[in-house]
Amino acid sequence: MIQQQASLPQPSTPQVGVPLQIRELGLVEYMPTWEAMRNFTDTRTEGDSDQIWICEHPPVFTLGLAGDPGHLLQRSNIPLVNTDRGGQITYHGPGQIVVYPLLDLRRFGLKVREYVQLLEQSIIDALVQVGVGDAQRKPNAPGVYTFHNGTLAKIAALGIKIRKGCSYHGLSLNVAMDLAPFLQINPCGYEGLETVDLATIGVKISQAEMKMHLMKYLIQHLEAARSAVAK
Repeated sequence: MIQQQASLPQPSTPQVGVPLQIRELGLVEYMPTWEAMRNFTDTRTEGDSDQIWICEHPPVFTLGLAGDPGHLLQRSNIPLVNTDRGGQITYHGPGQIVVYPLLDLRRFGLKVREYVQLLEQSIIDALVQVGVGDAQRKPNAPGVYTFHNGTLAKIAALGIKIRKGCSYHGLSLNVAMDLAPFLQINPCGYEGLETVDLATIGVKISQAEMKMHLMKYLIQHLEAARSAVAK
């Protein structure tokens, strides 16, 4: 069931030793979730805990703040949302893990570049864990890539917003989804870039298991960054 409103479930109890609250939202509409992220960021105080929201979205194209609408190559019944994250155009749909870390980056000693690298490394580590040994970054093209049919294809996308030192938006990782809508865009602004999911490259894994691996590494890297600040 799709939750239509911006009201979101109460956070779960944080794991011992992990100063983060994890919120499992399920399948939620993009617009109210974006509004809720923005409201959380605008109203948070120094005493508020950092949170990580995990969800899926119904089919939607999203365009970054400075994105070029020309990268939408074909109109369809999939809505296009102009959002306030960085980056160009991407697609969200069922079968994709979407993670929104709502963090005060100062608590983790992270600048924007370091934060992007931390997100990418968390994805890479999770993919290596399930057998995607060639998962890698691509220079000047945020996200994570893997080889498919001899060329690099994108399997995970990043798009973040930093406001008053705090992050929202985040990352998406393709697990087992309908990839056809990616053919209607230049993914992340790159003409001819192939987009794949784990199913396409032969990794059969449930959404829940892949989410577990991804969150394990994301929390590990965030905890390491926070611990370094505390020293």
